[in-house]
Amino acid sequence: MRTVITNIGRIVTGRIEAPFAAGDTIVMQDGSITAVGTASASDIDAADVVIDAAGTTAIPGLIDSHVHITFGDYTPRQRVVGYLESYVHGGTTTAITASEVHVPGRPKDPAGVKALALAARACFLDYRPGGMRVHAGSVILEPGLTEADLSDLRSAGIWLAKAGFGAFGTPFDYAPLMQAARRLGMVTTMHTGGSSIPGSSGIWAEHVLASNPCVSFHVNGGPVAMPEAGFARLVEDSDIALQICTAGNLRTALLTAKLLDAAGQPERLLIATDTPTGSGIMPLGMFYTISHLASLGGMPPEQAIAAATGNNAGVYRLNSGLLEAGRDGDVLLIDACAGGSQDDALAALSNGDVPAVAAVVTDGVPRFVGRSRNTPASVRTVRVAQCRLPFDFSGAPH
Repeated sequence: MRTVITNIGRIVTGRIEAPFAAGDTIVMQDGSITAVGTASASDIDAADVVIDAAGTTAIPGLIDSHVHITFGDYTPRQRVVGYLESYVHGGTTTAITASEVHVPGRPKDPAGVKALALAARACFLDYRPGGMRVHAGSVILEPGLTEADLSDLRSAGIWLAKAGFGAFGTPFDYAPLMQAARRLGMVTTMHTGGSSIPGSSGIWAEHVLASNPCVSFHVNGGPVAMPEAGFARLVEDSDIALQICTAGNLRTALLTAKLLDAAGQPERLLIATDTPTGSGIMPLGMFYTISHLASLGGMPPEQAIAAATGNNAGVYRLNSGLLEAGRDGDVLLIDACAGGSQDDALAALSNGDVPAVAAVVTDGVPRFVGRSRNTPASVRTVRVAQCRLPFDFSGAPH
């Protein structure tokens, strides 16, 4: 399938060191981006779908790197069905599991946690709710697991390992397994902050530094932040990616971003939601945090967008998150909301507004064009200008 987006007002790449691309067109073929900037007349004539962006802003699909999935598009924590598909209408095109800790009766023995990770991964290999790509299956580290167990999981396709909900006597006890998982090439993640569910414990900077994970999960708290001195320690004494979440502490989210900017390491900042949790379902959570960074933290909105796209892609080794040839065809068209005080998406974010999501394309396939059910209408009217397929991409049935 060939999809072409034309008449783009501005292209935000998701790459923090080169945030904008010249041109007004994106071409996708068979799920991948083939060109960014310009397209030939033959490219457009041969397209199955041509989307007229009407001067809106193109950005990569958002990557939520902290989603508590279970099996399918359902969360028992909030008793909600269809929340992942709803997140697509908030611009999230990729979800990365924060471990399947919310599965009712979650097993805690070594065989059980291995089976849980394998089952979750298998369930989402070919299942894309609303067009979203879900990276599922993160082994929850528990006492009794060995490096051999982790090696077995790695051979079976599990590449995520999570510390924070195991029955260890102290958070320092995670370190040997975390280091083993990292040696095996797994992306390791660690709960950071106060206890979030019954039976878990608080994890502070000294515990995170001892385990040296790839990612310090919700460093701003999930929902309670760690003691203040820990933020500078994690920035100055490690190269760990620091993930801030919508469901955490807003003040320390802004503090984390400020410290990383001062250290000249903004690429270490990751944005996620940490949902569904006690904070509920947040289809617009990613955009809320982007707008908080831009409006309250003074961060250029294109840098905040990179923290939700390209930065996540880099740490998690994904092919999405960047608007470049060869990358996954996951693209959003966003704009200022009709009736607001601003006239374009980036100005709206700097003003503290969430943008209107006017179109979502995942894997090169339009999922809806015109209006998201989770945002107000856009100032500009995005439309399908050409379609050779027997489909209506308006999303009208919602």
